[in-house]
Amino acid sequence: MTGSDFGAQDRRLGGEFFTPGSSSFTDFVAAHRPELLHRDDQFLPAGVRPDPNQFPHGTTVLALTYRDGVLLAGDRRATMGNLIAQRDLEKVHPADDHTAVAFAGSVGMALDMVKLFQVELTHFEKVEGTPMSLRAKANRLSGMIRQNLGQAMQGLAVVPLLAGYETAESAAGGGGDGAGRGRIFGYDVVGGTYEKFGFHAEGSGSPYARGALKKLYREDMSRREAALAALQALYDAADDDSATGGPDLGRRIFPIVSVITEDGFERFPDQEAADLSHEMVAARRNRPDGPIALP
Repeated sequence: MTGSDFGAQDRRLGGEFFTPGSSSFTDFVAAHRPELLHRDDQFLPAGVRPDPNQFPHGTTVLALTYRDGVLLAGDRRATMGNLIAQRDLEKVHPADDHTAVAFAGSVGMALDMVKLFQVELTHFEKVEGTPMSLRAKANRLSGMIRQNLGQAMQGLAVVPLLAGYETAESAAGGGGDGAGRGRIFGYDVVGGTYEKFGFHAEGSGSPYARGALKKLYREDMSRREAALAALQALYDAADDDSATGGPDLGRRIFPIVSVITEDGFERFPDQEAADLSHEMVAARRNRPDGPIALP
Protein backbone atom coordinates (compact mmCIF):
# COMPACT_ATOMS: atom_id res chain seq x y z
CA MET A 1 0.00 0.00 0.00
CA THR A 2 1.43 3.36 -0.97
CA GLY A 3 1.52 6.38 1.31
CA SER A 4 -1.22 8.04 -0.73
CA ASP A 5 -3.41 4.92 -0.45
CA PHE A 6 -2.92 4.89 3.31
CA GLY A 7 -3.83 8.57 3.55
CA ALA A 8 -7.02 7.99 1.56
CA GLN A 9 -7.99 5.05 3.75
CA ASP A 10 -7.22 7.05 6.90
CA ARG A 11 -9.65 9.76 5.80
CA ARG A 12 -12.56 7.34 5.30
CA LEU A 13 -15.49 7.68 7.66
CA GLY A 14 -15.83 4.97 10.28
CA GLY A 15 -18.69 2.52 10.42
CA GLU A 16 -20.47 4.54 13.11
CA PHE A 17 -21.30 7.16 10.46
CA PHE A 18 -23.27 4.59 8.47
CA THR A 19 -25.10 2.92 11.36
CA PRO A 20 -28.72 4.00 11.89
CA GLY A 21 -29.25 5.84 15.14
CA SER A 22 -31.20 8.67 16.71
CA SER A 23 -31.41 12.18 15.29
CA SER A 24 -29.48 13.56 18.27
CA PHE A 25 -25.93 14.68 17.52
CA THR A 26 -25.22 14.76 21.25
CA ASP A 27 -26.20 11.09 21.61
CA PHE A 28 -23.97 10.24 18.65
CA VAL A 29 -20.94 11.96 20.19
CA ALA A 30 -21.69 10.45 23.61
CA ALA A 31 -21.66 6.96 22.07
CA HIS A 32 -18.52 7.31 19.97
CA ARG A 33 -16.44 10.20 21.35
CA PRO A 34 -17.67 10.78 24.92
CA GLU A 35 -14.47 12.58 25.89
CA LEU A 36 -15.63 15.54 23.77
CA LEU A 37 -18.65 16.15 25.99
CA HIS A 38 -19.00 17.57 29.47
CA ARG A 39 -20.49 14.72 31.51
CA ASP A 40 -22.25 14.70 34.84
CA ASP A 41 -19.58 12.40 36.30
CA GLN A 42 -16.75 14.85 35.69
CA PHE A 43 -15.94 15.83 39.24
CA LEU A 44 -12.54 16.98 40.40
CA PRO A 45 -10.69 14.80 42.93
CA ALA A 46 -11.84 14.99 46.54
CA GLY A 47 -10.59 18.10 48.26
CA VAL A 48 -9.92 19.93 44.99
CA ARG A 49 -12.42 22.67 44.22
CA PRO A 50 -12.11 25.36 41.56
CA ASP A 51 -12.47 29.00 42.49
CA PRO A 52 -15.25 30.39 40.26
CA ASN A 53 -13.64 33.83 40.59
CA GLN A 54 -10.70 32.55 38.52
CA PHE A 55 -12.88 32.06 35.43
CA PRO A 56 -14.76 34.67 33.38
CA HIS A 57 -18.48 34.86 34.12
CA GLY A 58 -21.12 36.52 32.02
CA THR A 59 -24.07 38.19 33.66
CA THR A 60 -27.33 39.82 32.63
CA VAL A 61 -29.38 38.66 29.62
CA LEU A 62 -33.08 39.09 28.97
CA ALA A 63 -35.84 38.31 26.48
CA LEU A 64 -39.29 39.74 25.87
CA THR A 65 -42.03 39.02 23.41
CA TYR A 66 -43.45 41.88 21.35
CA ARG A 67 -45.86 42.47 18.49
CA ASP A 68 -43.83 40.75 15.78
CA GLY A 69 -41.94 38.08 17.70
CA VAL A 70 -39.36 37.98 20.47
CA LEU A 71 -36.37 40.15 21.37
CA LEU A 72 -33.19 39.14 23.23
CA ALA A 73 -30.58 41.45 24.70
CA GLY A 74 -27.50 41.15 26.86
CA ASP A 75 -24.87 43.36 28.39
CA ARG A 76 -21.24 42.88 27.32
CA ARG A 77 -19.31 42.54 30.60
CA ALA A 78 -17.56 39.41 31.87
CA THR A 79 -16.04 39.40 35.34
CA MET A 80 -13.55 37.36 37.38
CA GLY A 81 -14.32 38.15 40.98
CA ASN A 82 -13.84 41.90 41.36
CA LEU A 83 -12.04 42.22 38.01
CA ILE A 84 -13.53 43.01 34.61
CA ALA A 85 -12.31 40.15 32.42
CA GLN A 86 -13.86 41.33 29.14
CA ARG A 87 -15.83 44.39 28.09
CA ASP A 88 -17.25 43.22 24.76
CA LEU A 89 -18.42 39.65 25.36
CA GLU A 90 -21.29 38.48 23.14
CA LYS A 91 -23.90 36.62 25.19
CA VAL A 92 -26.65 36.33 22.56
CA HIS A 93 -26.16 33.79 19.75
CA PRO A 94 -28.41 32.43 17.00
CA ALA A 95 -29.07 28.70 17.33
CA ASP A 96 -30.88 28.33 13.99
CA ASP A 97 -32.99 30.53 11.72
CA HIS A 98 -35.78 31.02 14.28
CA THR A 99 -34.10 30.35 17.64
CA ALA A 100 -31.43 32.06 19.75
CA VAL A 101 -29.67 31.38 23.03
CA ALA A 102 -28.40 33.90 25.55
CA PHE A 103 -26.40 32.83 28.59
CA ALA A 104 -25.21 33.82 32.03
CA GLY A 105 -22.56 31.95 33.96
CA SER A 106 -19.19 30.39 33.18
CA VAL A 107 -18.24 31.80 29.78
CA GLY A 108 -16.03 29.00 28.45
CA MET A 109 -18.55 26.26 29.21
CA ALA A 110 -21.44 28.39 27.96
CA LEU A 111 -19.81 28.98 24.57
CA ASP A 112 -19.13 25.25 24.19
CA MET A 113 -22.76 24.51 25.03
CA VAL A 114 -24.02 27.05 22.49
CA LYS A 115 -21.85 25.58 19.72
CA LEU A 116 -23.00 22.04 20.51
CA PHE A 117 -26.63 23.15 20.57
CA GLN A 118 -26.26 24.81 17.16
CA VAL A 119 -24.91 21.56 15.70
CA GLU A 120 -27.62 19.55 17.48
CA LEU A 121 -30.42 21.52 15.78
CA THR A 122 -28.76 21.37 12.35
CA HIS A 123 -28.15 17.62 12.68
CA PHE A 124 -31.76 16.94 13.68
CA GLU A 125 -33.17 18.92 10.75
CA LYS A 126 -30.88 17.17 8.26
CA VAL A 127 -31.75 13.71 9.59
CA GLU A 128 -35.49 14.25 10.11
CA GLY A 129 -36.11 16.69 7.25
CA THR A 130 -38.11 19.03 9.51
CA PRO A 131 -37.25 21.50 12.28
CA MET A 132 -37.93 20.79 15.94
CA SER A 133 -40.71 22.57 17.75
CA LEU A 134 -39.54 25.17 20.24
CA ARG A 135 -40.60 22.94 23.11
CA ALA A 136 -38.43 20.12 21.73
CA LYS A 137 -35.49 22.51 21.36
CA ALA A 138 -35.99 23.63 24.95
CA ASN A 139 -35.93 20.00 26.11
CA ARG A 140 -32.75 19.26 24.13
CA LEU A 141 -31.00 22.22 25.72
CA SER A 142 -32.18 21.02 29.13
CA GLY A 143 -30.39 17.71 28.54
CA MET A 144 -27.15 19.54 27.76
CA ILE A 145 -27.39 21.50 31.00
CA ARG A 146 -27.74 18.22 32.93
CA GLN A 147 -24.55 16.96 31.29
CA ASN A 148 -22.80 19.88 32.99
CA LEU A 149 -24.21 19.02 36.43
CA GLY A 150 -20.86 17.90 37.84
CA GLN A 151 -19.18 21.19 36.99
CA ALA A 152 -22.23 23.20 38.08
CA MET A 153 -22.05 21.64 41.55
CA GLN A 154 -18.43 22.81 41.71
CA GLY A 155 -19.35 26.39 40.88
CA LEU A 156 -18.98 26.37 37.07
CA ALA A 157 -22.65 26.75 36.22
CA VAL A 158 -24.25 27.85 32.96
CA VAL A 159 -27.79 29.26 32.92
CA PRO A 160 -29.07 29.79 29.37
CA LEU A 161 -32.12 31.65 28.12
CA LEU A 162 -33.79 30.23 25.00
CA ALA A 163 -36.10 32.28 22.81
CA GLY A 164 -37.55 31.76 19.38
CA TYR A 165 -40.40 32.25 16.96
CA GLU A 166 -42.70 29.26 16.56
CA THR A 167 -43.33 28.93 12.83
CA ALA A 168 -46.23 26.89 11.48
CA GLU A 169 -43.74 24.24 10.29
CA SER A 170 -42.01 23.84 13.65
CA ALA A 171 -45.29 24.02 15.56
CA ALA A 172 -46.62 21.11 13.51
CA GLY A 173 -43.89 18.95 15.03
CA GLY A 174 -45.08 19.90 18.49
CA GLY A 175 -48.79 19.41 17.96
CA GLY A 176 -49.39 22.93 16.67
CA ASP A 177 -48.63 24.53 20.04
CA GLY A 178 -47.85 28.27 19.88
CA ALA A 179 -47.67 28.77 16.11
CA GLY A 180 -47.07 32.31 14.93
CA ARG A 181 -45.63 33.85 18.08
CA GLY A 182 -42.47 34.32 20.09
CA ARG A 183 -41.75 32.06 23.06
CA ILE A 184 -39.23 32.20 25.93
CA PHE A 185 -37.79 29.36 28.03
CA GLY A 186 -35.76 29.72 31.21
CA TYR A 187 -33.68 27.11 33.07
CA ASP A 188 -32.13 26.31 36.40
CA VAL A 189 -28.63 24.91 36.90
CA VAL A 190 -29.85 21.28 36.96
CA GLY A 191 -31.74 21.51 33.68
CA GLY A 192 -35.26 22.36 34.84
CA THR A 193 -37.17 24.00 31.97
CA TYR A 194 -39.78 26.71 32.45
CA GLU A 195 -41.70 28.57 29.79
CA LYS A 196 -41.84 32.28 30.57
CA PHE A 197 -44.57 34.59 29.35
CA GLY A 198 -44.01 38.20 28.40
CA PHE A 199 -40.42 38.62 29.57
CA HIS A 200 -37.64 37.02 31.56
CA ALA A 201 -34.04 37.74 32.60
CA GLU A 202 -31.11 35.68 33.89
CA GLY A 203 -27.83 36.53 35.58
CA SER A 204 -26.75 38.51 38.62
CA GLY A 205 -28.47 41.66 37.40
CA SER A 206 -31.70 39.88 36.49
CA PRO A 207 -33.75 40.99 39.53
CA TYR A 208 -33.22 44.63 38.56
CA ALA A 209 -33.84 43.95 34.86
CA ARG A 210 -37.08 42.12 35.63
CA GLY A 211 -38.15 44.94 37.94
CA ALA A 212 -37.66 47.44 35.12
CA LEU A 213 -39.53 45.29 32.61
CA LYS A 214 -42.47 44.94 35.00
CA LYS A 215 -43.17 48.65 34.64
CA LEU A 216 -42.26 49.00 30.93
CA TYR A 217 -43.55 45.84 29.27
CA ARG A 218 -46.61 45.75 27.00
CA GLU A 219 -47.63 42.88 24.73
CA ASP A 220 -48.23 45.12 21.69
CA MET A 221 -44.87 46.92 21.67
CA SER A 222 -43.21 47.72 18.35
CA ARG A 223 -39.66 46.59 17.61
CA ARG A 224 -38.27 49.99 18.60
CA GLU A 225 -40.29 50.15 21.82
CA ALA A 226 -39.22 46.63 22.78
CA ALA A 227 -35.56 47.47 22.14
CA LEU A 228 -35.73 50.62 24.27
CA ALA A 229 -37.46 48.71 27.08
CA ALA A 230 -34.68 46.08 26.97
CA LEU A 231 -31.96 48.74 27.04
CA GLN A 232 -33.65 50.50 29.97
CA ALA A 233 -33.80 47.19 31.83
CA LEU A 234 -30.10 46.48 31.22
CA TYR A 235 -29.25 50.01 32.32
CA ASP A 236 -31.12 49.47 35.60
CA ALA A 237 -29.29 46.16 36.06
CA ALA A 238 -25.91 47.85 35.51
CA ASP A 239 -26.91 50.63 37.90
CA ASP A 240 -27.25 48.19 40.81
CA ASP A 241 -25.13 45.17 39.84
CA SER A 242 -21.38 45.68 39.46
CA ALA A 243 -21.05 42.55 37.29
CA THR A 244 -23.37 44.02 34.62
CA GLY A 245 -21.93 46.53 32.19
CA GLY A 246 -23.86 49.53 30.93
CA PRO A 247 -23.41 51.19 27.53
CA ASP A 248 -19.74 52.21 27.14
CA LEU A 249 -20.06 55.41 25.12
CA GLY A 250 -16.34 56.12 25.12
CA ARG A 251 -15.35 52.72 23.69
CA ARG A 252 -18.54 52.45 21.60
CA ILE A 253 -19.48 49.14 23.21
CA PHE A 254 -23.24 48.71 23.41
CA PRO A 255 -25.57 45.88 24.46
CA ILE A 256 -26.31 43.14 21.95
CA VAL A 257 -29.93 43.36 20.79
CA SER A 258 -31.48 40.76 18.47
CA VAL A 259 -34.99 39.93 17.33
CA ILE A 260 -36.58 36.76 15.96
CA THR A 261 -39.68 37.09 13.80
CA GLU A 262 -41.38 35.06 11.11
CA ASP A 263 -38.59 36.21 8.80
CA GLY A 264 -35.93 34.73 11.08
CA PHE A 265 -33.13 35.90 13.37
CA GLU A 266 -31.78 39.42 13.04
CA ARG A 267 -29.15 41.15 15.14
CA PHE A 268 -29.50 44.91 15.38
CA PRO A 269 -26.80 46.64 13.32
CA ASP A 270 -24.11 48.25 15.47
CA GLN A 271 -25.23 51.73 14.47
CA GLU A 272 -28.86 51.08 15.39
CA ALA A 273 -27.86 49.70 18.79
CA ALA A 274 -25.60 52.71 19.31
CA ASP A 275 -28.30 55.23 18.35
CA LEU A 276 -30.89 53.65 20.66
CA SER A 277 -28.36 53.48 23.51
CA HIS A 278 -27.43 57.16 23.09
CA GLU A 279 -31.13 58.06 23.06
CA MET A 280 -31.74 56.09 26.23
CA VAL A 281 -28.71 57.56 28.04
CA ALA A 282 -29.73 61.10 27.04
CA ALA A 283 -33.21 60.51 28.49
CA ARG A 284 -31.62 59.28 31.72
CA ARG A 285 -29.94 62.64 32.20
CA ASN A 286 -33.38 64.16 32.76
CA ARG A 287 -34.75 61.15 34.67
CA PRO A 288 -31.84 59.20 36.24
CA ASP A 289 -34.11 56.47 37.62
CA GLY A 290 -35.65 55.76 34.23
CA PRO A 291 -39.16 56.10 32.85
CA ILE A 292 -42.17 55.73 35.08
CA ALA A 293 -44.57 52.79 34.84
CA LEU A 294 -46.92 52.98 31.88
CA PRO A 295 -50.64 53.39 32.63
